[in-house]
Amino acid sequence: MNKDELIQKNVEEFSRLQNYMTLADKDTAVYKAMKTRYIELKVILTAFGVNLTQLDIINE
Repeated sequence: MNKDELIQKNVEEFSRLQNYMTLADKDTAVYKAMKTRYIELKVILTAFGVNLTQLDIINE
């Protein structure tokens, strides 16, 4: 898998995860687990140089 494919995969996962997070109650263990992955994906995408301004709807 090349860099572009990795970026695409992570952007898609980031988007999908945020959609799930908007459906979940913030006080649940599920939300907290999703938030951990959300932070990981933000770090990965930032390291790739992806501008998250338009992609990040959760903003946490």
